[in-house]
Amino acid sequence: MISYEPLWKTLEIKGYSTYWLLNHGVDSKTLYNLKHNKNTTLLTIEKICSLLECRIDEVVEFKSE
Repeated sequence: MISYEPLWKTLEIKGYSTYWLLNHGVDSKTLYNLKHNKNTTLLTIEKICSLLECRIDEVVEFKSE
């Protein structure tokens, strides 16, 4: 299972919010999908990593079900 839990921790550590992501080009449907651990594209993950200047493991992790 894919979890975006690291994303929320990274946002908190860096002092950003989901509102900040919205203002920087991440749409609300994408944020909904991320909050509910639904599928998203690697292009989206790449964009978030670029915005936050972080590694992919600071945004997504794989958990065994």
